[in-house]
Amino acid sequence: MSDISTVQRPMGPAPQMPKPKADAARTAQEFEAVFIGQMTKMMMEMVETGDEFSGGAGEEMFRGILAEQMGNEMAKRGGIGLAPAVLEQILKMQGGSANGQ
Repeated sequence: MSDISTVQRPMGPAPQMPKPKADAARTAQEFEAVFIGQMTKMMMEMVETGDEFSGGAGEEMFRGILAEQMGNEMAKRGGIGLAPAVLEQILKMQGGSANGQ
């Protein structure tokens, strides 16, 4: 058995912290879209639907998709301000800053 101190390491540059990914802003926006979509879905479930104007089983089936798409569109148009805070945390975790340094 070899001693740990005899293990040789390959010569070369030391590993560095990963640079912030270029798509971090997109990831933050997608997170906000999912969050808004889930909130919208929960709000839509609280609304009572009557028999006369109800979409029936079709409405129930596609209500989740509608909420998801509403979340996507709301996030694209500025959202609720969650994406900038999420982006800041992503960049902090990657060892960068908000300006990419």
